[in-house]
Amino acid sequence: MTRPLALVTGGARGIGRACAEALAGDGFDIMIADLAEIPPDGLEQAIAKQDGAFVYHACDISDISAHQPLVEATLQKFGRLDCLVNNAGIGAIVRGDLLDLKPENFDHILSVNLRGTVFLSQAVAKAILSSPAGHPKSIVTVTSISAEAASPERPDYCISKAGLSMWVKNLALRLAPEDIGVFEVRPGITRTAMTEGVSAKYDRLIEGGLVPAKRWGEASDVGAAVAGLASGKFAFATGSVVNVDGGLSVPKL
Repeated sequence: MTRPLALVTGGARGIGRACAEALAGDGFDIMIADLAEIPPDGLEQAIAKQDGAFVYHACDISDISAHQPLVEATLQKFGRLDCLVNNAGIGAIVRGDLLDLKPENFDHILSVNLRGTVFLSQAVAKAILSSPAGHPKSIVTVTSISAEAASPERPDYCISKAGLSMWVKNLALRLAPEDIGVFEVRPGITRTAMTEGVSAKYDRLIEGGLVPAKRWGEASDVGAAVAGLASGKFAFATGSVVNVDGGLSVPKL
């Protein structure tokens, strides 16, 4: 039997790359979509170590017209599409007083994190529905603890993730009768390029007890969760939110 195929957006580095490597290790072939024209050094070799086939496709998910060519390139190469990992996203362009939030910054974040992801999910879901049977089908969307926890210095980012969380719920209901598992994964304070600029702040907060696990999250923590959800073992839990945050989101007194 052919290996299942996973499409990972924003998969060239960080959490996306960790997801791609974890999925490859679990037997998936990998299509990565990311902004750069060529993949970074070492990415193809990392997937090959897991015996997975690998194709890279340059794509800006905020460009809706780029979605169908991405889907068609995936199907042309692999002949199937079994899993989508919606990971591509951007952080707040400017952190500051929400009363100074600029409409153009708000629009840009939503065009990538929410609008782009919604309509790519739509296009990929149709492709998954038409793909051959034989492997579990899933769509896993990486959001953030900021889908629920407010950060007044970056409300645009929080709004984009909260909107995406509601999209996941609706998509789960639509695809449940089709036996496609739909999940939301919410990383907490995770060591990535997006958090480099505020690492000292979070070092202090973690040291002070903010995260019960007493450490940063790593991209590999998220990758392991995504691969588990894509395995089909949690199919009946469709629509669930999985917090990968070391206990940060657990209410406590």
